[in-house]
Amino acid sequence: MAIDAPTDRDTTMDAAKVMAPGAAASPPLSRKPDASPQVAALLPAQEAVRLSAIPFRLDEQRGLLNVAMLDASDFAAADEISVCAGRPVERVAVTREVFAELLRELYGVTAAQMAARLGGEEGEGEELISNLEAIEADDLHRMAAQPSLINLVNLIILEAIRARASDIHVEPFERRLAVKYRVDGLLVEQESPPKQLQPAITSRVKIMAGMNIAERYAPQDGHISLRFEGRKIDIRVSTVPTLYGESVVMRILDKEAVTLDLATLGMREEDRQCMQRLIDLPHGMVLVTGPTGSGKTTTLYAALTKLYDPALKIITIEDPVEYELAGVNQIPVNPKRGLGFADGLRSILRQDPDVIMVGEIRDGETAEISVRAALTGHLLFSTLHTNNAVSAIGRLLDMGIEPFLLASVLEGVLAQRLGRRLCQKCLVRTPLTEELSHRLTPWERGLFQQDGVWRGAGCEACGGKGMRGRVGFYEIFLTNMAIRQATTRRATSLELGRLVGPEFQTMRRDGVVKAAQGLTLLNEVFSATQDAEEVPEE
Repeated sequence: MAIDAPTDRDTTMDAAKVMAPGAAASPPLSRKPDASPQVAALLPAQEAVRLSAIPFRLDEQRGLLNVAMLDASDFAAADEISVCAGRPVERVAVTREVFAELLRELYGVTAAQMAARLGGEEGEGEELISNLEAIEADDLHRMAAQPSLINLVNLIILEAIRARASDIHVEPFERRLAVKYRVDGLLVEQESPPKQLQPAITSRVKIMAGMNIAERYAPQDGHISLRFEGRKIDIRVSTVPTLYGESVVMRILDKEAVTLDLATLGMREEDRQCMQRLIDLPHGMVLVTGPTGSGKTTTLYAALTKLYDPALKIITIEDPVEYELAGVNQIPVNPKRGLGFADGLRSILRQDPDVIMVGEIRDGETAEISVRAALTGHLLFSTLHTNNAVSAIGRLLDMGIEPFLLASVLEGVLAQRLGRRLCQKCLVRTPLTEELSHRLTPWERGLFQQDGVWRGAGCEACGGKGMRGRVGFYEIFLTNMAIRQATTRRATSLELGRLVGPEFQTMRRDGVVKAAQGLTLLNEVFSATQDAEEVPEE
């Protein structure tokens, strides 16, 4: 991870005493070298963390102890290790990724273990806890600049990325500091760091995100960019003041961990064909609906990726830009500077675009400009917060859009939810329980009568949980003449639902079919789609 870790140790020792000539000039190793646990045992784990150095190999021929170091010019640390091990040291510069791998392999160091070492004995720091408000900004800077604290925060982030977490939550309570990772949509609590480390951890994150550490009583937003295993990762940071300190949430945006492919996201072939017809349109409005966290932006990114052509001018306006798309002009919303969705959309129309993506239609002004953009020959994609696909029409009418205008520009609506995906490496069959059977329609029950339902038994690939990743549940309709006429006369969602066509499949039914195929659990489907009204069947 490319995060600087400053050190205040002196660099007074003669380099010739601790290293072979020319070693300091060598570039950092980017691949983990062979390492010996017996050699690593010469230096305790807490000292390795404190010194940012790990003994990993003994060069018998030259009688030198090879030591992996984040800072190969740190002579004082090398001298300390040499005295501790009783051998001359050869310093080997390594990248942060390699150092973290060696730390885990040789010491099994986790963020919780490191935090416990930094926190000291139970009960220490109570005076600090009760006087958080009195801590000066200079003291926060000093605490956050400690190399061991820097390594702790780095390791919290590193472990979250390795666990495929989408968010890191640092939540202060009266007597403890909770750290949670959101993995596959669920929060998983980690071992808590000592409470006395709260101001230092919070301040370190705020420094990394370019935020004001002296401001502890107002919400702040920031951004961290880092490199992990050769790929760029962006982290959006948000802090809000609570009763016992600042709550910190870090949203991890790892583009390479997100698949921008509709089939891989779980969309069935029939829905992909409908989406392709919408993507191929020369102009009009296409909407994706669902609650926050349902994957709407990812679906739109997948559509734009499929749509991309150097001959097209594609511009997006988003709040914020979550992933960078090659060949697409992406504009982040900046309300503090007067750049909102409505103002940004007006400016985009002067840029001669072919395709426009509006991150979200939140108000009547943005909705009106979006409709007029679609009317004037642009293909416009956007999102709405509605429970199902047909409700999008009523929501736009409620925002003040004229029915005849909406009827002429709306080409189709996709609604979606996300559920946890079954691990495909440990699938087993189990009988369908009475409780689940009663919640199914006769048609749905017929999918499970012979073979029962799938579940994940738990294996190494999924960490024994039986679930790994997420899968989408979708419903999509293309606007037909009957729907346009019903929109013009402000028909209800119930009426519109009868006009979507025989090929339409609700999110719930899509999820049930996927459960029968072994992609998810029925409970995941019921939980994700319980707020989506069923479209009445003929």
